[in-house]
Amino acid sequence: MRALVISGGGSKGAFAGGVAEYLMQVQKRKYDLFLGTSTGSLLIPHLSINKIDKVHDIYTNVNQNTIFSLNPFIIKSKGDREYVSINYLNTLLQFIKRKRTFGESKNLKKNIRKNFTREEFEFAKKNVTDVVVTVSNLSKSCTEYKSIHDFSYEDFCEWIWISCNYIPFMSIAKKSGYEYADGGFGAIVPIREAVKRGATEIDAIILESENLDRNKILGKNPFSLMVNLFGYLLDQVEQHNVTAGKLAAKNKDAILNLYYTPTELTENSLVFNKKLMTEWWQQGFDYAREKFEQKDLNRIRDLDMMG
Repeated sequence: MRALVISGGGSKGAFAGGVAEYLMQVQKRKYDLFLGTSTGSLLIPHLSINKIDKVHDIYTNVNQNTIFSLNPFIIKSKGDREYVSINYLNTLLQFIKRKRTFGESKNLKKNIRKNFTREEFEFAKKNVTDVVVTVSNLSKSCTEYKSIHDFSYEDFCEWIWISCNYIPFMSIAKKSGYEYADGGFGAIVPIREAVKRGATEIDAIILESENLDRNKILGKNPFSLMVNLFGYLLDQVEQHNVTAGKLAAKNKDAILNLYYTPTELTENSLVFNKKLMTEWWQQGFDYAREKFEQKDLNRIRDLDMMG
């Protein structure tokens, strides 16, 4: 079985969409399993039913209001870099209401149901081997994987939303007596889970550059510093996931193809900029095309050397 795995990465999901478009429409790759974390969980339901144009439209028209019902950020620019500072008014409202997070992402929940319809859910459930989203069970300190075949439309949409809730900046969710958050806290790249579910070839799109060669600018206030810190911690989780995924694939003789971003796209993936995300989608498509063209050139060169 062939699997498509898409990591977490917030707004960088637009890049993953471009890579997936090339793989599915140009290379004509057919996938049996679709697994995602966070932004990957938003992409895979649409990709599983080949609604690439629809998900492209979603990812290239998103903004902060699409995600946040209460936005904890104020976005500022310095040169070619964007950074965040705290929205004191919104954060104060959260404290007054005795909330445990700086912001709320209820708009995202509404938009998931708006964009992934019940009819599309039923079609995917009937025709796709599996669509799996990753969530973190904070109450039990474990990672859980939620299959489209195990839930109703309403529940599965909620699991997609929960997979994206990057606390403490977004909502914390309560479900079935437990508290949940972004799946990336446990498995930002669920390659090993794809292997466990029987995948023999995996295309994994990882929304981070393979070799970080740019110094990050640390926040100048406690709030933006916290954003940087969480980014660092998730980078460590990602590296562990990829290493574990490679070992799992090797042990099961599964083919693993990795697609990284060629550069660091953004220092804050919770900033949703329509112009940048449109560019990133095209960059993802071009990156995948160039990767396959280079592979073909290497194959021709190897044949010439053998001849």
